Amino acid sequence: MLRLINKSSFHQINKRCRQWSKFSSSKNPENEGTNIELPVEDAGHKIKRVMKRDFAFMKKTVMFWKDFKNPAIDENTGRVIDWDDPNAPIFPNYCDIVIIGGGAMGSSIAYWIKKLALRSLNVVVIEKDPTYKQCSTVLSVGGLRQQFSLEENIEMSLFGAEFLRNINDYLGVEGEPPIDVQFQPYGYLSLASTPESAEVLMKNSELQNEIGAKNTILTAGQLSNKFPWLNVKDIEMGCLGLEKEGWFDPWTLLNAFKRKAVSLGVDYVKGEAVGFNFKKDSGVMVSGVAPGQFEALNYLVVRTDDGKLRPIQFSRCIIAAGAGSGAIAKMAKIGLGKDMLSIPLPVEPRKRFVYCFHAPEGPGLNTPMVIDPSGTYFRREGLANTYICGRSPDACDEPSCDNLDVDPTYFEEKIWPTLAHRVKGFENLKVKSSWAGFYEYNKFDENGIIGFHPYHDNIIFATGFSGHGIQKAPAVGRAISELIQYNSYTTINLNRLGFDRFITNEKMEENNVW
Repeated sequence: MLRLINKSSFHQINKRCRQWSKFSSSKNPENEGTNIELPVEDAGHKIKRVMKRDFAFMKKTVMFWKDFKNPAIDENTGRVIDWDDPNAPIFPNYCDIVIIGGGAMGSSIAYWIKKLALRSLNVVVIEKDPTYKQCSTVLSVGGLRQQFSLEENIEMSLFGAEFLRNINDYLGVEGEPPIDVQFQPYGYLSLASTPESAEVLMKNSELQNEIGAKNTILTAGQLSNKFPWLNVKDIEMGCLGLEKEGWFDPWTLLNAFKRKAVSLGVDYVKGEAVGFNFKKDSGVMVSGVAPGQFEALNYLVVRTDDGKLRPIQFSRCIIAAGAGSGAIAKMAKIGLGKDMLSIPLPVEPRKRFVYCFHAPEGPGLNTPMVIDPSGTYFRREGLANTYICGRSPDACDEPSCDNLDVDPTYFEEKIWPTLAHRVKGFENLKVKSSWAGFYEYNKFDENGIIGFHPYHDNIIFATGFSGHGIQKAPAVGRAISELIQYNSYTTINLNRLGFDRFITNEKMEENNVW
């Protein structure tokens, strides 16, 4: 295979490599990615091993036919157990597609790959925590909106709304109960406090409605009439979503994606991606790389529950590991090599707090998701005057990502004053609970990264959505499956959200959007 880059592009790459050097990790002084050598099982040995296991299974069945608990079946998953290790399911050493990350994004991708006439492909999802205890999906507030300034984001969220509306047509499984994501269609209300931000709000609204969203601009007087509990003395105007906006249960969506994917033949493996194996490929030529020195990704190395390192050879590897995606990319020497490999995947974890409070005199059923000009948001949770809220901190207040502990003083000092100012009924609120989760924060432009890597063309990214991933998951899953099947996008054109924008320094920033 011959892959060439023209001279002007190469100069751009060299320039961007120098600019991106500040993002290099100080924790890798050798400036090398992980290269792990493991013996890969050949097909003949695998057949022999499986036949040996099956013979042992038949022998045990004959000897212990009275025991209804089959010793060669995992009771939790129904998968056949490796007879040599009765606690470990058979590990898939080969697959067509391996997806790192089994949250909503990874599970959506797995589902769409199998759905779009690709059921013959062998798809494996690697997930280190099947309980999803710290998964960003289940710790999110489950918002859905079209109030963006980039067409791609508006279109993806519009499809997300259509997907949720018809979720049982997409993800229903025969013999299983219908899916109810508990969608609350009360919209988003974005507030602007200055003439400049109000103008941006109106411009964004015009674009959103042109593309298919339905929202309306309200003056301060109109806001006061519609929401008498809202203090609008310092507000110029607001944008209220009328349709296709609200919030839903992320846990239900994740489980629906996973259940459907498994029913279509996707294999979920509990394990942690710890590195890649590389091999020289003399058949590939890339500008800036000496002939015969191109290093291709050979296989992924996974650490399983038993502590063993196991290889998975693949045709395509999709990085959908959320806040951990940047670390996975470094394992492929992305950001640690030369030329194109000197540019990192700019995704890192950012901790965000969510607080749940009770306010007996708070607003009622028609309360939308309110976005204050300060960045503080709140919405109703249930019918008992309970609400959830949060706010992205300023750069100087970014909390440590070493744990998921919640800082109660952040609510008291940064959030509560804004709530009490905006809604009089929140003056006497009481915090009931709180939690923290990680954003997959794209520090380049805070937008999603979708598509192939320019050097490792068997790596595809689906990450960096900076808090908006749950609502984009249906559209991104479909888009990735289109790339695999057609090598291009056939529904929503997401080319501008590719990795190449880091090389050309073309930021895809949202305008006046939280």
